[in-house]
Amino acid sequence: MNATTSPARIALFGATSEIGAEIILRLAAGNDIVLAARRPDALTDLAAACREAGARTVETVFFDATDCAGQPGVLDAVEAGGTIDTAIAAFGVLGDQELAERDGTEVERVLHTDFTAQAVLLTELSTRMVARGHGDLVAFSSIAGARVRRPNYVYGSAKAGLDGFCQGMQDALRGTGVRLTVVRPGFVIGRMTEGMDPAPMSVTADVVAEATVQGLASRTSDVWVPRRLALLARIMPLVPRALWRRAPR
Repeated sequence: MNATTSPARIALFGATSEIGAEIILRLAAGNDIVLAARRPDALTDLAAACREAGARTVETVFFDATDCAGQPGVLDAVEAGGTIDTAIAAFGVLGDQELAERDGTEVERVLHTDFTAQAVLLTELSTRMVARGHGDLVAFSSIAGARVRRPNYVYGSAKAGLDGFCQGMQDALRGTGVRLTVVRPGFVIGRMTEGMDPAPMSVTADVVAEATVQGLASRTSDVWVPRRLALLARIMPLVPRALWRRAPR
């Protein structure tokens, strides 16, 4: 998103996300905001906060990210009110690793939500944006996808797949006027990780949001939160597997 262009139509997919909410509040002023989630009734407070933050308009829509076949219809409905300039895909699940190791249904749920549904949405959005010659996309990978670890290999493999997909899409979008920003946080302290011991270099939703907004403003394609995780990601593949399999979550 070009920070000098206003108003813009900004859509947040997965609007009940803590990180997504923090981002949209930072982008709301002077813009038209679309909040999309499976529970639109849970967005009342966020919608009010966006208006208070200076949004020109705010609308909420039903969006079930896991219904890939239904995604084009949702986008048609959203764009009936104006084309999307910036789209943020903020939905996802951490999943239950212990359950996933004995139940394929849980594996399917995590992989479908964190990889397949994300890839489909990014494809549907990018196709529309490329046809118009402009647009910004934001997707969330994770340090967990840099090298999959034993304690969370189902979630980590979903993020690894999504990260690879996004890197390929970034290359495919070169020269189209459309840009995909990939945000890669470490452990984020919040609802999703409640009850878990924070890992080293942990961050909070507001820190991730601020880095994301700065990345959009500076047109940075890859955002690590915190930045020093980028160095860690380069070192991780060098660790011998015998040691890596002992790595904590």
